[in-house]
Amino acid sequence: MNTGLLVGSDAFPFRSEVSLAPLIGFWEHRAADATAVDRALAQCIVDQLEKAPELRLPLTDFGVITRYHDLVNLLMMAVFPPAFREQELGAALVPFRLQSFYATPTLAHELAPTDGRLYGRLNMDEHSVTTYKTLNAYAIVLRRFYGIELDLEYPLIVAVPDGNTGWEYHFKVIFDSTFLTVDTVGELPPLPAEVRARLLANLSDCRILTQLLPPERFLFGGFTVFRAVDVTDQEILSSLKRELIERESIVSTTSFERLQDKLRAFFRRPGLWLGLAAIEGEQVLLLSHDAHIEEGCIFADSAHHKLQDFSGSIYEHAVRSGAPLIIEDLQNYGPRGPIEDHLLANGVRSIVVAPLHYQDQLIGTLELTSETPGDFNATHRFKLREVLPLFSIAVKRSTDELDTRVQAMIKEQFTAIHPSVEWRFRRAVLEAIEHHRGGDGGGPDVKPIVFEGVYPLYAASDVRGSSTERNLAIQADLAAHLRMAFEVLRSAHALRLLPALDALAYQVEQHLHRVEAGVTSGAELTVLAFLRQRVETLFEHLQGFGPEVSSHIDAYRASLDPRSGTVYRQRREFDESVTMLNQVMVDYLDAEQARAQAMFPHYFEKQQTDGVDFNIYVGASLVENGLFDPLYLHNLRLWQLMVLCGVARRTHALKSRLGVPLDTTHLVLVHSAPLAIRFRLDEKRFDVDGAYNVRYEVVKKRIDKAVLKGTQERLTQPGTIAIVYAQAPEAAEYREYIEYLQGNGYLRDGVEDLQLEDLQGVQGLRALRVGVRLDSPETEALSIADIDGAVREMTGCRPRQGV
Repeated sequence: MNTGLLVGSDAFPFRSEVSLAPLIGFWEHRAADATAVDRALAQCIVDQLEKAPELRLPLTDFGVITRYHDLVNLLMMAVFPPAFREQELGAALVPFRLQSFYATPTLAHELAPTDGRLYGRLNMDEHSVTTYKTLNAYAIVLRRFYGIELDLEYPLIVAVPDGNTGWEYHFKVIFDSTFLTVDTVGELPPLPAEVRARLLANLSDCRILTQLLPPERFLFGGFTVFRAVDVTDQEILSSLKRELIERESIVSTTSFERLQDKLRAFFRRPGLWLGLAAIEGEQVLLLSHDAHIEEGCIFADSAHHKLQDFSGSIYEHAVRSGAPLIIEDLQNYGPRGPIEDHLLANGVRSIVVAPLHYQDQLIGTLELTSETPGDFNATHRFKLREVLPLFSIAVKRSTDELDTRVQAMIKEQFTAIHPSVEWRFRRAVLEAIEHHRGGDGGGPDVKPIVFEGVYPLYAASDVRGSSTERNLAIQADLAAHLRMAFEVLRSAHALRLLPALDALAYQVEQHLHRVEAGVTSGAELTVLAFLRQRVETLFEHLQGFGPEVSSHIDAYRASLDPRSGTVYRQRREFDESVTMLNQVMVDYLDAEQARAQAMFPHYFEKQQTDGVDFNIYVGASLVENGLFDPLYLHNLRLWQLMVLCGVARRTHALKSRLGVPLDTTHLVLVHSAPLAIRFRLDEKRFDVDGAYNVRYEVVKKRIDKAVLKGTQERLTQPGTIAIVYAQAPEAAEYREYIEYLQGNGYLRDGVEDLQLEDLQGVQGLRALRVGVRLDSPETEALSIADIDGAVREMTGCRPRQGV
């Protein structure tokens, strides 16, 4: 950037002389024109020129301009009309030099305070300026003598510092060659066709131009008209756009202060302070002018507040209105609250609070403050419209970068997180990032994630007798495997009476008898090892005994599963049956869970084995706004029973299509006392927290094996739902749910109230058991609204705020 004034340069190749002759010629022409409306004025000027012959000569001494000041003013009326002269930034310049010999009062004050030289910083370096002037000179020569147009449009901007504020004012520069003449020195250089073609191909190459049209063959005269237009606001906006595009625009202290300085110049307010805030869920992350930024995102070094902290304040008012709120004097604003009083205590008198939106979504606020009353007023709304979209994009980009960083930490430390509690993990990560400032080189440590006072809901749908059915399938496959091995050995021994083959067949037969009697632990591995090491190693040799043996060996090999290397028919049917049951249950649970989240946000997790069990945790600490009511717990308990009815019906309907007809059983564990859950980093999952609450987990693991008191009958039975409880009020609550679901066709009539045998470490449990209507698909029609209404009627609950 050129910081001096380009008065001239030895590198500029053309000669020039300053002259008023073209301007005088203009007035003489007007005086001779009988139709000119200003003929009398022109004649008066021409008459006065008779007394100032020096003005017709080339100006080597600008003192002559001073001596004939009034007459020169008259002459310059053709260039700078009197009506605009006081406001216009204009001057008459020495050809191709930024030096004026005549200037309007405003320009003389702003850009040429001494000796007529223009000062400021041009948006070109000195070499580029020389090239630009040279090309402009050639453009005039080519147009006037050769009829060739050379387009040299380029926005020239001069930045002029204000000595008082330090701001820079920007002016767009316009040059007018109306009163600039060019004459040849000697003969006009010819331009034959081949030279013309070469010139046209190199119009921007000064070196080629000077070779083809030597500059010493031309002489410029007259003067250049210079005009400047204030484009400070446009330049600041362009600069803000460039600044805010950069990744660190609102990240580092230096960048933030540059933005603040640009806004001070844009609003012409030296006392302006900038503040930004991003809204993340229920959190407000503030970055003010006094923040010391060290981290790679604005929110790492920002002040963190809850959204509700701003309730009733000027910030909430601006956000709700969706438009900038401008307060000329906060002292006179009312009614004031704690936030407004805090601002006043910190010296803020005039303030602007403007919401920032991105694609119609609120993402934050921009704040401008000043200690001077009246610094901001309604006229600034137009300028705010220009800058708000720019800051919206910058804040959105920073929130996206923050989100990327937070998600990376969540995935690294917590893996997948249920959406209902993701807000808590985000908050923990943000706090860790904030507290890590200035720490050692390690990563930020996230504090333990604990939710206090939550209510658990547990349910399980298991495949009845899955262990027995699996053992029967293993038994059948092993027996089939051994029989085929026996057939190979028997056919081989029939062809060649080798005692070793007969002994080996006997061992196969003994293994078969043991398998048919029952599969013990480790029996499968023992049998397979025997077959692979003692029997299958002989096959290659035995195939030579004859076609019958070879046929048995081929059948043996064809019956083996390629992945397991054993017979896998019965187990495949069993596994496929369990998989189909699980898939039906999981798909149904996922669909219903999406509906249940509409009742109230809650944590949900499921696990699959031979069946599906699922945990729900609900409570005030699990929601970001902390608002909870027991009504939502009752809703989820009723919903849980309805879902188990749906699971029972679907698995029952699937039974006839299964390769192994399997039944399912269904269980609910009631636990009325709230407990705490903690995220276990080692297991990447939630678990109950505290010694007292561990009993709940113990009961969960053991109740599926519970039997009725004094009998061997299992509590869980196909086609029923068992509800395990410990306290009478729990039974009373669930009896109301059962009665409601019986009336709506979900459950069969009648309820069993059962006492359970003590489990290891657990005594005094009881259970309700009720049959499911397996043939009533119309009951699927109950909606979330139906559940909510039923619970309200049963419990007499109305939602309370903030329990």
